[in-house]
Order: sequence, then C-alpha cells, then structure tokens
Amino acid sequence: MTLERLHIDALTAILGDKGVVAQAGMEAYETGARYDRGRAAAVLRPRTTAEVSAAVAYCVRHAIPLIPQSGNTGLVSGSTPDASGNEAVLSLDRLSAGMDLDLDNRSVRVDAGMLLSELNGRLEEHGLFFPIDLGADPRIGGMVATNTGGSRFLKYGDVRRNTLGLTVVLADEQGSVLDLQSHLRKDNTGVDWKQLFIGTSGAFGIVTECVLNLEPLPRQVATALLVPASGAHVLPLLRAMEERLGAYLSAFEGMSANAVKAAFAHVPSLRNPFQGGKVPDYVILTEISRTWAPREGEQPLDAVLEAALAEIWELPAAPLADALPGPPQEIWALRHCLSEGVKHLGKLIAFDLSFRRGDIMAFCDRMRADMPAKFPGVAICDFGHIGDGGVHFNLVVPKDSHLLQDETFESRLRDWVIETAVGEYDGSFSAEHAIGRRNQAFYDRYTPEKQKHMAAGLKALTSPARLGSVRFGSVEKEKTGARS
Repeated sequence: MTLERLHIDALTAILGDKGVVAQAGMEAYETGARYDRGRAAAVLRPRTTAEVSAAVAYCVRHAIPLIPQSGNTGLVSGSTPDASGNEAVLSLDRLSAGMDLDLDNRSVRVDAGMLLSELNGRLEEHGLFFPIDLGADPRIGGMVATNTGGSRFLKYGDVRRNTLGLTVVLADEQGSVLDLQSHLRKDNTGVDWKQLFIGTSGAFGIVTECVLNLEPLPRQVATALLVPASGAHVLPLLRAMEERLGAYLSAFEGMSANAVKAAFAHVPSLRNPFQGGKVPDYVILTEISRTWAPREGEQPLDAVLEAALAEIWELPAAPLADALPGPPQEIWALRHCLSEGVKHLGKLIAFDLSFRRGDIMAFCDRMRADMPAKFPGVAICDFGHIGDGGVHFNLVVPKDSHLLQDETFESRLRDWVIETAVGEYDGSFSAEHAIGRRNQAFYDRYTPEKQKHMAAGLKALTSPARLGSVRFGSVEKEKTGARS
C-alpha cells in the first residue's frame, strides 16, 4: 500500500516534487542486489541534512517506519522494505552534492549519498583516495552503516578505521541532528559516539555527512597469482609474505578452483594464465604497492616481489608450489569477476564469514569434506580476504536440483554452516555485510543477552522510532501504531 494522500502531500511540501516517489517509480528502491524484493509505502529522496531531519520527524510523529537506503548494493536484505507495504524507504541518492577537501589534514567531508567511484574520481587529481576497495559501487553513507572492508583491508583497514566524523539524523519526534563532525585523528575526551553509527545498519540513526581519512594513491603496484602447496600451506605462505614485504603487502586474496572456473566460464575475455588452462585447487592473488614514483637506483617493485617469492620458494616448509606474476589490471580483473561468475552457476546461497586467520582453511576443508553427505549436489565456490580472516563462502545449487523443491532446505543449510562457523570455530556470521533481515535470526541466536540488552537500550536512546531492518533486542522501545 502507499501512504495516504495527506502524508504524501505533507512530505512533498518538505522535500519538493522530486523528493517523494509513490506508486510508479518505486521498483528500483524495492529490489535488492540479491534476491530480496519488498513493497514500499513511498520513497523519500531528501537533498540535505535539514530535509532528512524534517522528513524523519514527520514520519516518526505519524508512526511511518523508515528504511534508510544508500546505494542499495548490500547483500543481506538490509536496505529494502519488507513485503508489508508499510515501510517507507528514505534514499540518499540525491544527498550527494557536498564535498570539502582538506589537503593538509588528508581528509574530506562528503555528503553520505555520494558514490564511492565519484569520490575517488574527484580525489584522483590530488593523488589521494578513500582506501576501501569493493567490487560494487556503493554510496558512502551505506559503507559507514555497514562498515565495509574490501580487498585491501590488510593494508588500510575498514571504514571504521577510516572515519573521522559524522553527521547523523536520529529517528525521534524532532528528527534530531547529531553533529559528530570531528576532523581529528586523536581525541580522547570521552565516548567516541560516531562508532555507534558505524556497522549498525542504520538502526541507530541515518548518516548524512561523513568526514573520512584519505590515503595517497599507490604509484607503483606489482601483483602475482600464487599457488600454495596445499590448503595447510596458505597461512605459512601469508606469514612468509608479511615477514619479507611488511607494509608493502596490500592484498592477499584467496580464490577456490570452483570460483575461478566460474569466472572464466562467465567472462570468456579473461586470460587463463595457468599451464594448460588447468586451474589449481586454490589460488592466492597477492599485491604489493608503493605510494611514490620510481626513484633512480631503487629496485623496481616487480623485482622486490620476485625476490621475496624466490626466498619463500626455498623455505624448508615449501609453502609455494607456483607463482605467476602478471599485470595488475589483468590479475584483478579475475578477482572482480568471481561474484558474477558464481552467481550465474545456479541458485546462490552466500555467507560472509570471518575467522581467526589460522582457521579459514580448516573451516573450508571441513565444509568440503562434509557437504557431499549432508547436502549432495551443492557446490562450494569460496573466495575471500585471507589476509584479514574473511571469506565469502558461496554455495551454488543447480537450478534443476530437487533440493530447491524442499522449503526447509535453505534454512537447514544456513543453520548448519553458521553453527559450524560460529559454534565450532568461534567465527562471525557477518564479516563485512552487517546484519540486515537475512542475518537477524543469527544475531538473535548468537549474541549474548547482555549485549543485546545494551544494544536495545542504545537504540531506544538514539532512535526510539522504527528505523531500519534490524531489531536490536526485546527491550527495544519503538514507536509503532496506526498512521494518523
């Protein structure tokens, strides 16, 4: 259902004719990046923090639940409405004009609706970038709300590490604006309030402006595909790389054979560099980088990488079976095609898991050993950020599989994978995709009651009204009821 005409008219008066979408034109905002689809009561598109505040205040006073939506690239059903038709989407897609660059501080203040690609495009001429490398092109506010990490977390960290300040609109009757726009990297004067709004899926407040740390663009890059001697040699190989390359090491990405083969099949233009075209059981993409231009007499970065690999090759533990240096654009093209390739194999059931680094391969080996007996026909196509403990544990079911006729199949599969990851390996069910509706049951199941109680209390304190798709515990006091 759509909002009553009196609400549409009132919100249009606040946001302008282009600021409210009702009925026609809502489909893109109702459809997520992966399978999820809901029904919105309306879509609100504010252009400024002041408009966000006014719209939120109106919706809270009239008990209209809100779903904040940034780039809508998330994979856990966190940015789309449910099927009820009662939730309004508040999109940041027009809140994207503001940007103030501080070169001396190496920071930028940016509106939360700006796309990552646009921000980095503007920063490139200054030799800077926001160092979160993703396959998608999200908006900055959504990156903050979900605390994204990316392929170069190993060197630069996640969004949390690179956020200096925020402006946040709270879901209360005033649409209170919380100014947390510090540009300081060091400030120990009390609670670091901005952290409440990073990684909490927009449930505590809507991020409208961000102050971000920037890093110098790499000026030299060298990459290679590494073949470990076995899964048990992956972590010894990583440690050997870290010992020899230190801060130069910017990526250590693991890719299973199934995932790599799916990428080659889906994108025929990708070059297969492996001898005879035979893809190894497991491949590591490694990258090293420098932020300065080549200097006279300095060893080229390609030579630095080759020398380190030559040393590792001679180690008694023999962790390295093969190494294939290659052009960065070509090698990263393979990594960035994995998701699309896997998605085209069949029904995708994806997990975003995190472990102690030493447990990643043990978990994946355990899944490969047990999956055929528990769920025959399910293919494991994993890849991920081995250097920081994250893995995109993707499972693919053929579209004609009888398993898809069983209504309990997916829930049983998800329960088994998450129980093994969290219960047996002390891992996380959400490494960098936040919670969302898809992970709500696991949050409820695995979060200690005291922590849930504290989170619910913070939610009630910051944004007592219905905001976002995540529910933070039973004591959460949300304003609900009929619209008036």
